[in-house]
Amino acid sequence: MHSRAYALAFSLLLTPAIAFAQETTVAAPPAVAVSPAFTSVPELKSGFNLLYEHKFPEARETFENWESRNREEPFGHIALAASFLFEELYRQGVLTSDFFLNEKRFLHGIEGKPDAVRMKNFHDALTKARELARQRRATNPKDPEALFALTLAAGMESDALSILEKKQLDGLKRMKEANEYAKQLLAQHSDATDAYVAPGIANYIIGSLNAGFRFALWFGGIHGDKKLGMEQVAKTAENGRYLRPFAKIMLALAARREKQTALAQRLLRELKEEFPENELFASEYAKAMGLPIPAVITR
Repeated sequence: MHSRAYALAFSLLLTPAIAFAQETTVAAPPAVAVSPAFTSVPELKSGFNLLYEHKFPEARETFENWESRNREEPFGHIALAASFLFEELYRQGVLTSDFFLNEKRFLHGIEGKPDAVRMKNFHDALTKARELARQRRATNPKDPEALFALTLAAGMESDALSILEKKQLDGLKRMKEANEYAKQLLAQHSDATDAYVAPGIANYIIGSLNAGFRFALWFGGIHGDKKLGMEQVAKTAENGRYLRPFAKIMLALAARREKQTALAQRLLRELKEEFPENELFASEYAKAMGLPIPAVITR
C-alpha cells in the first residue's frame, strides 16, 4: 500500500517538477519567445476551450488542423495527447471532489482499467511530440519549446502510468525525466505560466502525505509545502495560456480539501460561468455551495 501511495503522490496530475517545486524566483525570460508554447495562439486556445467544454472530438479536429500546417512544432502533438488524457481523466471521474476528497482514491488511483484505444492514441501522440522536440534540441539543446514539450510529455505520461494504468514504477521514472526538463525550462522562462501548475501540484500532493511519507521524501531531499503548492498553482490559474482552467479546477479541489470554502466557490463559479456547457464545473460548483447537483455527468 505504501509503495503505491508513494509513487502516485509523486506523479498525480501533471507533476514534472518536484525538485524545482520549492523555487519561486527564476531567471527573467528572453526578450522574445517566438513559440506557440509561450504565445497564446487563438486556434490552439480555442481547441483547449473545447476540451474544457468536453467537446473532445471537436478539440482534436482543431489541434489536428493546426498541426497539419505546423508540422515542425511539437506542441500540436502535445495538445493532442492532452486531449486524450483529459478525456480519460474526465471519463474516470478523476477531476471531481468525489475522487479528490476520498483519501483512498486520491492515493491509489482509479478502479478498473482505462480505455485501451484512447491510451494508445495518447502514447502515439507523445511519441511524435518527443521526436520533434529532440530534433529541435539537436540544433539548440536549450530550445525552450522543445523543453516545454518534453516536460509536459513526461509529466502527462507519468500521470497516465500512475493514475490510469497503475504502473507506479514506470510513472516514477517519467516523473524524474520531466523534473530535469522542467528545471531547465523554468530557469529560462519564468513567464512559462502553464508550467507552474506542475511544481504546484507536486508541492501540494507531497505536503498532503502523512508524516511518515513526508519524512521519507525529506530524507531523499524532496520537500512538500501545501501552502506554497497552492500559490504556484494559482500562478497558472491567474495567467496560464492554455492550462488556466485546468489549474483553476485543481486549485478549487485543493481549496475544498483545505476547507477554504470561499476560494473554492469563487473558482468554481468562474469556471461555471466561463464554460456553461461543462457539466462537471456546474456539478462541482453546486457541491461546493451545498446545492442540488444540476446535472448527472455521463461517462
